[in-house]
Amino acid sequence: MPERRTVALVTLGCARNEVDSEELAGRLAADGWDLVEDAADADVAVVNTCGFVDAAKKDSVDALLEANDLKEHGRTQAVVAVGCMAERYGKDLAEALPEADGVLGFDDYADISDRLQTILSGGIHAAHTPRDRRKLLPISPAERQEAAGVALPGHAQDTPPEDLPEGVAPASGPRAPLRRRLDNNPVASVKLASGCDRRCSFCAIPSFRGSFISRRPSDVLGEARWLAEQGVKEIMLVSENNTSYGKDLGDIRLLETLLPELAALDGLERIRVSYLQPAEMRPGLIDVLTSTEKIAPYFDLSFQHSAPKVLRAMRRFGDTDRFLELLDTIRGKAPQAGARSNFIVGFPGETEEDVAELERFLVGARLDAIGVFGYSDEDGTEAATYENKLDPEIVAERLERVSRLAEELTAQRAEERIGETIEVLVDRVDDEDGVIGRAAHQAPETDGQVLLGTDHRLEPGRMVTAKVVASEGVDLVAEPLGIEGGCTEEAGR
Repeated sequence: MPERRTVALVTLGCARNEVDSEELAGRLAADGWDLVEDAADADVAVVNTCGFVDAAKKDSVDALLEANDLKEHGRTQAVVAVGCMAERYGKDLAEALPEADGVLGFDDYADISDRLQTILSGGIHAAHTPRDRRKLLPISPAERQEAAGVALPGHAQDTPPEDLPEGVAPASGPRAPLRRRLDNNPVASVKLASGCDRRCSFCAIPSFRGSFISRRPSDVLGEARWLAEQGVKEIMLVSENNTSYGKDLGDIRLLETLLPELAALDGLERIRVSYLQPAEMRPGLIDVLTSTEKIAPYFDLSFQHSAPKVLRAMRRFGDTDRFLELLDTIRGKAPQAGARSNFIVGFPGETEEDVAELERFLVGARLDAIGVFGYSDEDGTEAATYENKLDPEIVAERLERVSRLAEELTAQRAEERIGETIEVLVDRVDDEDGVIGRAAHQAPETDGQVLLGTDHRLEPGRMVTAKVVASEGVDLVAEPLGIEGGCTEEAGR
């Protein structure tokens, strides 16, 4: 009997990439590949790259080079790039990085097993010529659901085989791609949609992810149900813009009806919605997010800046006072609601007055988590053609200044939460740090965590009611309540 082929998936970037990696894992497992955790133990190392900003692209190249080193003194025979950077640059990446044995775009995902087998056998699969994927779908959102032949990672497009290995399942019924979990984390992401119709002048994502297209509610529900059966307790709905969900299905308020249905699924303890556009927030959506049991009152709002002149140059809407009013509305309905955002400083034409306006917003916003990035040109974007660029030294100075303020403000916001009673999902138990979890206002990886002491009876996946007793930067220290026998040690001590 021939030795089974082995493959390792190395995932970089956002939660959307994690979903895509699990789709690739499901496809490969269904076709007889053995999935291994360590690239050094794999015949093929598949690196799911990120192509968002320069730092992410550098991390992707580093990961490909690191995997390539394994070919000299390990089992690894081939290294293959997939994901956003591979889709965005195609043959240009293949030429610039000959260490990669293959560069596969989204159109290759449905045939990933054949592609890897060809590469592993010494064959060559020509990398694609990059193209603007927005042109692949109709301009009218209402016509997109009927479009055929367009690769949409994470969407239902094919019929999976009937005989599936253990742990692999159609994520959401007979229309869906396969999915296999790559870890046993109690939280998993579910793709709500793909692409984006917004035309922010600094962002290249729509050009390589394409126009916005929603998944059908039945597919999302089916995938969430399957994840719950796998032991997942929290799902995070991801896309480039969740507030647009349903517009191509004829109902822009579809998210408001889908969320209660997700909350009713057996086994799930929490549903979290990410990637919300402030300009598209609706009163009804705010009501559902702040009042529905099991739906986290969590607002991942893409503000990017608050000075009107900068926002207009970014081709975005709003200003400081409107954004603060939105946050006041949310907290009026759910005082403990979590809010986070990312911001760009040093945008072309940004003045000291604009930075001061952004600082005014940050001070008044009381955000739980803040990401700050210095502006840099992105290939193919409108902003890259702007003439009034700032000196890199000025951008770096503003980045340091606003980042320092953000760190102080988020620590203050965490301190404000001392005395609150929170619901914490236990993520892991660490020998050094004890029991680690997240409250409703904390998304995985980005928003801090909750330290629950050292009672190892609190296993991953358990939901615990706890009282916040201290803070450490953005992290909280909390004492579990109502645990029979109490904790072995007081939390955080």
